[in-house]
Amino acid sequence: MADRRPEKSCEQACESLKQQDYEVAVKHCTEALLSLSQYPPAHLPEPCQAQIDRIKIETLLYRIASFLQLKKYGQADEDCRHVLGEGLAKGDGSFRAVLCCMHLKGKLQIVSNVLSKSLMGESLNGMVTKDLTRLKTLLAETEVIM
Repeated sequence: MADRRPEKSCEQACESLKQQDYEVAVKHCTEALLSLSQYPPAHLPEPCQAQIDRIKIETLLYRIASFLQLKKYGQADEDCRHVLGEGLAKGDGSFRAVLCCMHLKGKLQIVSNVLSKSLMGESLNGMVTKDLTRLKTLLAETEVIM
C-alpha cells in the first residue's frame, strides 16, 4: 500500500484528540475515511485489506470520540453502529485484534475516557446510549484482557 495518507490522517486525528482539538480530529478522520473508500475491497490482497480495516476502525473510533466531545450525538451513534456492525459482523477476531493493538499503543484509553464521560455526564436518547454502552463494554473488556 504505497499511499500512506489514510494512516497519516488517522495518526493526526489521534494527536488532535490528545490536544482536545475535536473539530480538527473530525476533519482528519473524515479525510482518512474518504481516502480509504478509494480502495475497493475485492481488488486488494488480504494483508492490505487487513491494514485498511484497521485504519478504518481506529479512525471511526477517533471520530466517535470527537463527535461526542462536540456533542454531535447522532453522528457519533452512526459511526458507532458502523464500527459495531462491521467490526463484529466478520466474526474473525480482527476487530478485537485492532482494539488490542490500540490498547498496547496507548490509543484506546483516549476513546474509552470520552465514552465514559459521555455515558455518565450527558442525557442521551436510548438508542445512542445502547450503542455507546455496547462499544464502551467492548473497550473495557479489551483493557481488562490486556
